[in-house]
Amino acid sequence: MGNSEENNNYKIAVPLEFQTVFSHFYFAENKTDSPITKTLIPSFQTILVFTFGTKTSLKSQQNNILEAEKCLVLGPIKQAFDYTLASGSQILVANFKEDAFYRFFGKALAKHTLPVHPDDLISDNCFAALWEELQQIPDTNDRVAHILAFCKPYLREQNAIAMLLADFKEQALNPIKTIASKTNQTERNIQLNQKKAFGYTIKEANRYERFLKAVEHIQKDVETTGKVDWLAIVEACSYYDQSQLIHDFKYYMNISPTKFLKFQSDICGFKTQ
Repeated sequence: MGNSEENNNYKIAVPLEFQTVFSHFYFAENKTDSPITKTLIPSFQTILVFTFGTKTSLKSQQNNILEAEKCLVLGPIKQAFDYTLASGSQILVANFKEDAFYRFFGKALAKHTLPVHPDDLISDNCFAALWEELQQIPDTNDRVAHILAFCKPYLREQNAIAMLLADFKEQALNPIKTIASKTNQTERNIQLNQKKAFGYTIKEANRYERFLKAVEHIQKDVETTGKVDWLAIVEACSYYDQSQLIHDFKYYMNISPTKFLKFQSDICGFKTQ
């Protein structure tokens, strides 16, 4: 990820009381004289991005470029995208877990196509005001604490079905069928609740989890042996064949597995503070 003195970037853990809401915060800044471009891997999380200093831009796989100003909502992040930090720029990113973003913004989210300014999802301009307050706080951890305190009044209780979906751990069972039976509802209704609250279907989530498992196997192979046993990964991660694995890499990362190996230092899975 580059020299920490030049390109400072790290994860920030959240307090226990917020661990059902945020997985973590992420901070990055460019202290060099030149723009720095990194690739953000898909996370299936919705993120709230605050930008400070000079401009930050985002580029999708379709080569659409968006300049982020002050704050922006993106997600759920289902495919990788590039972000560029101009010299002197900073970003602070809140990563929402599962249905947490829906618990803040609810049905308003369905009316908008992301990316969108979060103030467009609620009735007042509180996020613009929050950004002004954050800009006056120099320490990143203090900024995170300020965001967490700001969020408390807006967070609603988790929907009962969403809670069952979020807590479902039985990998051998179909969560939609199991929860539909448990709650005496139709499978279609559970599917709609899943899509509405989480922003993705169970099928999409399962495909992504398989891809993530493959990435973890690849990185472990490189660390232990210096090479990758592709056929073993195909079998371990339940791919039909190597071409299906390649297809997933191109879908999620817009690169082949071999290019992923070559350029993974520029791909942000993020290091921990």
